Amino acid sequence: MIAHGRRVLTPEMVAEIEALAPRYPDRRAVVLPALHIVNRELRHVPLDAVVDIAEVLGFPPAEVQDTLSFYQFFHQKKPHGKVRAFVCRSIACALRGGDELLDTLCHANGIEPYGTTGDGELTIEPAECLGACDFAPCILANDDLLKNMTPEAAEAELKKPRARAT
Repeated sequence: MIAHGRRVLTPEMVAEIEALAPRYPDRRAVVLPALHIVNRELRHVPLDAVVDIAEVLGFPPAEVQDTLSFYQFFHQKKPHGKVRAFVCRSIACALRGGDELLDTLCHANGIEPYGTTGDGELTIEPAECLGACDFAPCILANDDLLKNMTPEAAEAELKKPRARAT
């Protein structure tokens, strides 16, 4: 199955990817869901995982890399934090303090936007739109939408135990 030297995908990840294939019109359509599977498990998609996915799906690694590089969502060089917080900066959120919220959270955690805290617990990233303008400013922390955030409320929410960790 996977023939190159360094395997990244576990047998469980391979089985999950293979189980998706019948649900799609062709195996090429499974690339994005496969990237999400790997990202969920590893918190990033390293180059060796790209090669593994390509081998499982049966086409060149460049095609998987092309899909991966199209999306800002996937980190490739190192894992994102256990909690990945996307701070919305759409016009609605910006008008209600979203940019200041991003700056305050980054400063409070000693990182720049797209940075991860030294303990690997938190990554803070700007997002162009979370589609929740009626709750501006908002943050998507893993799968939790944090609504009407102030800097103080956001800091408290993001410090909560890793219940929302992936």
